[in-house]
Amino acid sequence: MYNGLLHAHSGLRYVVLVLLLAAIGTAYSKWQKADTDDSKMYSFALIATHIQLLLGIILYVISPKVEFGMMSERLYRFFTVEHSLMMLLAVVLITVGRVRSRKTEGPIKHRTVLYFFAMALIIILVAIPWPFRDLGAGWF
Repeated sequence: MYNGLLHAHSGLRYVVLVLLLAAIGTAYSKWQKADTDDSKMYSFALIATHIQLLLGIILYVISPKVEFGMMSERLYRFFTVEHSLMMLLAVVLITVGRVRSRKTEGPIKHRTVLYFFAMALIIILVAIPWPFRDLGAGWF
């Protein structure tokens, strides 16, 4: 079960990244055109991010890489504290950005999505355990 969840969590990261990039691109283009219509791409990115969060919470509970007594080791500290908190912050930013955009009108709604989703994307890119960071994770 652990390996299946880990592969699902690792594979879904690419879906989340693509959807965030698409939402950011959509927000930028709609903001520049002063478009007032809402985009479903924002909701798709939000939903995929929340599914990724749920998988991450389950993995956090059952993972052998989460060990509070081993904080001096880089691998355990990364997955126990750094990865978890940064990803949670990114999900909060995406959620707040989407909620605030629904409460505003005009092109400001797209600018709000652009700023919040872009900040979240930067945090996510930093918090992903890429293979070149030597944290015991692969590309998939």
